[in-house]
Amino acid sequence: MKIGIISDTHGCEMRWALAYEKYFKDTDLIIHAGDVLYHGPRNPMLADYNPAGLAERINHCPVPVLIARGNCDSEVDAMVLELPVQAPYAYAMIEGIRIVATHGHKLMCDKEKDEMAAHLKADLFISGHIHTNVLEKRGDTVFLNPGSPSLSKRTDHRSTVALLEDGEIKILDIDTDEVLMRLSLK
Repeated sequence: MKIGIISDTHGCEMRWALAYEKYFKDTDLIIHAGDVLYHGPRNPMLADYNPAGLAERINHCPVPVLIARGNCDSEVDAMVLELPVQAPYAYAMIEGIRIVATHGHKLMCDKEKDEMAAHLKADLFISGHIHTNVLEKRGDTVFLNPGSPSLSKRTDHRSTVALLEDGEIKILDIDTDEVLMRLSLK
């Protein structure tokens, strides 16, 4: 099983397309941790902002996409997407691995995330919202934030996504293909 993990695309069609072509086109599933289409007025406008184009790409994606609702995902966005935008969590059991995805804007501290992961018995707890990478194991759960392919808030501004394959999670820079972080799920 190979799973692509992305968050905080914020309507940037070509950043999704790049991540898809490079890493996700041969995956079995794509998990999106929210803030799919809307860019938001507080963010600098990006040349790539095309939420209608991104919605079309997601709607016609041959790989199933599981989406957790973010704080910038509205009912209008959900009407444009032809698949459910789940809130506040998207939950999947894949090959015996319990995966929980949430945007993270309602669980801001590690303690809250730890408690929710324990309550849901998550093996992998995915969140977004902060646009920076997290990949660490606390207790029995691996916590992952794939960052953002379009609006990075990393100090080096790298655009990132994650892959789960053969029990290993990698965070990748989509522009350089560099593996920035890796961790075994076991």
